[in-house]
Amino acid sequence: MPSASARTIRRIHPVVSDDIGDLRTQRPLPNGEIEQIDPFLFLNHHGPQVYPPNNGGLPFGPHPHRGFETVTFIVEGSVAHRDSAGHESVIRAGGVQWMTAGRGIEHAEVSPEEFRRDGGPLEILQLWINLPSRLKMTAPRYVGLQREEIPSFDGVHLIAGTWNGHRGPVESLTGIQDDDDRRRRRRARDAARPARAQRLLLRRAPV
Repeated sequence: MPSASARTIRRIHPVVSDDIGDLRTQRPLPNGEIEQIDPFLFLNHHGPQVYPPNNGGLPFGPHPHRGFETVTFIVEGSVAHRDSAGHESVIRAGGVQWMTAGRGIEHAEVSPEEFRRDGGPLEILQLWINLPSRLKMTAPRYVGLQREEIPSFDGVHLIAGTWNGHRGPVESLTGIQDDDDRRRRRRARDAARPARAQRLLLRRAPV
C-alpha cells in the first residue's frame, strides 16, 4: 500500500534539443510545455560527448546573472569559473560549482587550457534556482567543490541541506537540499517548504 507521502507521476515532459555550436545541449526546463517549476527556473544538460585535441572548449564567456543561483554539476571533464566578484576556480569531474548571483554578477564558464589542448569527455548539468524577492539583492557569492570535498553519508553525496543529521558544505540561502546518490541520479528539493516541497529528480540514462 503506498505511503501517505507517495507521489504519482502525472506527466512526462519532453526535453528541447538546443545545441550551442558543437556543444550538445538538451534542455528539460523550460521545454515549450512548462516555463518553470518554482523555485527551479532552468536546467541544461550539456553532453555527454568527447572533444578532440585542440578544441575551442565551452562557449560561455563573460555574461551577467541576477536574482537567482546557478548550480553546475561537472559529471565529466572540467570547468573553469571566473567572476566579477573575484572568485576563480577549476572544478573537475564529480565536483560542483554553486554561484549566488544575487544583486548581480558577471562570470565566465570556460574549459581550462589543458582540456582545450588535450580534449576528452565532457558532461555538465546546470540548474538555476530562483531567489525570493527578499534575497534578490543579496551579495554575490561562489563555492567551488571538488569531488573529494563533497561528504558522503550512507552512499549519498551531500552538497547542500541535511541528510540523517549531517549537513552539506554549501549553505543554501533558500533551504534547497541538493544531493547525489551516485546511482545515476541527482536530486534537489525545496526543503524550506516541506509540506509542499518541489522535488527535482535527475536520472542519467545509459548512453
